[in-house]
Amino acid sequence: MESKPLVSIIINNCNYGDFVAEAIESAIHQSYPNTEVIVVDDGSSDRSREIILRYKNGIIPVFQENGGQASAMNAGFNASKGEYILFLDADDYLCLTAAEKVVEALHESKAVKVHWPLRKIIDGNIVLSKTLPEARLAEGNLKDQLIKMGPSHSGGPPHGPPNSGNAWARWYIEKIFPMPEPPFKGGADNYLFVLAPLFGEIRAIWEPLGYYRLHGKNNTLKPDYMTTFFDRYDHCCRALSFYLHQQGIDIDPSEWPRDHWYHQIYADMKEIAALVPASDSFILVDDNYWLSGDEILGRPRILFTERNGEYWGPPADDIEAILELEKDRQNGASFIVITSPAFWWLDYYSGFHDHLKNSYPCELNSDRMVVYKLTNS
Repeated sequence: MESKPLVSIIINNCNYGDFVAEAIESAIHQSYPNTEVIVVDDGSSDRSREIILRYKNGIIPVFQENGGQASAMNAGFNASKGEYILFLDADDYLCLTAAEKVVEALHESKAVKVHWPLRKIIDGNIVLSKTLPEARLAEGNLKDQLIKMGPSHSGGPPHGPPNSGNAWARWYIEKIFPMPEPPFKGGADNYLFVLAPLFGEIRAIWEPLGYYRLHGKNNTLKPDYMTTFFDRYDHCCRALSFYLHQQGIDIDPSEWPRDHWYHQIYADMKEIAALVPASDSFILVDDNYWLSGDEILGRPRILFTERNGEYWGPPADDIEAILELEKDRQNGASFIVITSPAFWWLDYYSGFHDHLKNSYPCELNSDRMVVYKLTNS
């Protein structure tokens, strides 16, 4: 065992008491023998601390005041010793062979990271048919395209999975950590994605090695979320420019196109505004990926599904989805917009999809959105 490189699995948790035990179980029962598991609780106010302490003999627990995701990942890395680092979000979990596959892919290589698809799951650990990402995984040397096109072309989403589907070489993390914490209270994995191709190749494992959970708490809705995302993107541009300068390459960050996921969503929002009158409310089905507030460009947004004013996650079945739709329509919803992150709904809830097709006109059907009009006017 001593000759095997150590793998550090760092779980970051904040108020995921419903899920953190499953994440820990998946980490401590890896088939690869030489692992350490570090669990950072970022100021949870639920029962997370109690659950984490049940595992204190098999993990390294770290408790801190709430500082956000980057703060938790910095703290976890500081407590780690592994040659390879896997940051696991506490609402996700790993296949038991994940660490073993990571070592096979990275050992004695100069790659900065390896990534793999994640299976999507919903309530009851029901596994959906499509993995995340659906696009082909990026791999190889991406440095030239990153220098030319900027952060959107670093091999991260949509050509890479979110945080829990990546493992990193320690030597790379040491070059860029600690992460700046204020701009990355959320979405901290973006910082790692953007800089990685400057330092080495990206490798891909094509079999899913983990599970990404879709639920009502995936993201917190914030009225100023788009500004937050744009600011985060600009910070990534500045960080990329800084590290390029260290390598003797000077580029003005303003020259890179603003074509990240954030910018695409803003374009989608403007397309919705062109269809939905300003006085009308509409249903947005996006698995809460957009993190939008109560309205989008002046159009009141109805959460789907919703309980007590909060996003509640995907419906249990077709009947629940149809009942929720008709309730919202009776309460004034004039359109339903289904975005690409939630296209799996159209297959999984086939009865709900048939109800939409048979009852309401389709106003838009593109590779990013499907829109049905729910009124006769």
